[in-house]
Amino acid sequence: MSSSQGRARVRNRVLFQSRRLSVYLVHYARGHRIMPHVDMVAEGRLYKLNCVLVKPRRGGEFSCERSIFNLLGRLVLFRPDLYQHQVSTIEDGSRWLLSVALTRH
Repeated sequence: MSSSQGRARVRNRVLFQSRRLSVYLVHYARGHRIMPHVDMVAEGRLYKLNCVLVKPRRGGEFSCERSIFNLLGRLVLFRPDLYQHQVSTIEDGSRWLLSVALTRH
């Protein structure tokens, strides 16, 4: 899958954004995956709370080297700036995610 196809399979809607807090509603379509990565931040510490609203029927599993809190893979609090994380390929269905990002200085 080319990077342009990958972007076409993700819809990211900003619900709220300020200097320290961002809230997104994200839709990942079938065929999309997120390669292992660490989020870069200019300064401070980044925390993310991801709430999976709709899980795909097959695939689309989130994994992280280390999380602060993980409730059945549905509600995950982690440090994306410190620990590598990824989402496996969505094979059937789609994935809806409410993501809250907080930067602390």
